[in-house]
Amino acid sequence: MAGHSHWAGIKHKKALVDNKRGKLWSKVSKAIIVAAKLGGGDPDSNGRLRLAISDAKAANMPSDTISRAVKKGTGELAGGNVEEVLYEGYGPGGVAIMCDLLTDNRNRTAPEIRKVFEINGGKLGSSNCVAYLFERKGLFIFSADIATEEQLMEIGLEAGAEDIRHTGDKFEVLCDPEIFTEVSEAFDAANVPSETKEITRVPNNTVDLDVAAARKVLKLLEALDDHDDVQNVSANFNISDEALAEL
Repeated sequence: MAGHSHWAGIKHKKALVDNKRGKLWSKVSKAIIVAAKLGGGDPDSNGRLRLAISDAKAANMPSDTISRAVKKGTGELAGGNVEEVLYEGYGPGGVAIMCDLLTDNRNRTAPEIRKVFEINGGKLGSSNCVAYLFERKGLFIFSADIATEEQLMEIGLEAGAEDIRHTGDKFEVLCDPEIFTEVSEAFDAANVPSETKEITRVPNNTVDLDVAAARKVLKLLEALDDHDDVQNVSANFNISDEALAEL
């Protein structure tokens, strides 16, 4: 199973725990601030903000907390000094890793991320060291129990999705990030719920991992994802069905 789809499923389960700890609220709040800062505070005309607010509501964030985050982004309230940062590096087995972060202090975040890589058998790299291996895409993952490939194709392609892939008992739908919200709304309107939906970085090729290496890579990815500033982690690994069963 390709790393991005396997890891997306793990993150989805982790989000339930993160939400109980309040960690997810912190992450989606930063996403709202940056979206409002870049595109204005009106979700009707700002697709990125609309998506961030949708994620916040899915995490049961109160409306007044969402409103405050929007106002921080537009400058109506203090606390909107959050910027986007992209870190790249390598994990065990030579796996390429990319981390999208939102931080209010680069000088604090950089050494913290470097340390997470190092203590988990990885290494933080220089800018553009692995970026060429990935494409930024909107990703939706559906259980084969929920919909058929034909249904997903009809809904997704009509909304502008680019590709539909069958991996194990899941279907992946990929789209351009610019129309992610439109594709998401199309599936919602058709009452076809996705297990996972996110804008992520999909690898152009993958590194096959055995059980031991896969376990180390997943430990590193979870440690990175646990960092408050990390919004998304992508990697180019592949786990065989046999290795996945052992894990």
